[in-house]
Amino acid sequence: MKTLFIALRSAVFGAGFVLLWGWAAWSLHRRYDATLGFALPEWTCPLGIALLAVGGVLALACITTFVIRGEGTPAPFDPPRKFVAAGPYRFVRNPMYIGGFLVLCGFGLYERSPAILFFALPWLLLAHLFVIFYEEPHLRATFGTSYDNYCRSVRRWLPRL
Repeated sequence: MKTLFIALRSAVFGAGFVLLWGWAAWSLHRRYDATLGFALPEWTCPLGIALLAVGGVLALACITTFVIRGEGTPAPFDPPRKFVAAGPYRFVRNPMYIGGFLVLCGFGLYERSPAILFFALPWLLLAHLFVIFYEEPHLRATFGTSYDNYCRSVRRWLPRL
């Protein structure tokens, strides 16, 4: 029952996250694409669908891992209670942000919107700054040595080959 409640909270928080950034991207698309004066070519639509799917599956895998292994949600105000270094987190420390970035880029490609793609870059920078200045210090304070060891063995954004 506890896991079900955590999963429901994660679903609500995840939906809110998607709706917030989807609304922001859609608003930029409607407002600025005409001003930019060009659209992306039609062949970007299938690529966009593929990126949406990959990013969505990655984000869902992260949320599932947080619920099952971490006994928490992806929301900073309701984080996992246990340290999570499983699932996608075995390869990179921030796969959920990578999934979100892929979804945002996929949405931009699907909509053939340069404004959404331009928005994805500062979004990623904002996520990076959030990770550096909030998440990492918080995780270090919460999980101590186990998080430090994890940081030494797993990269922040790009997996080791």
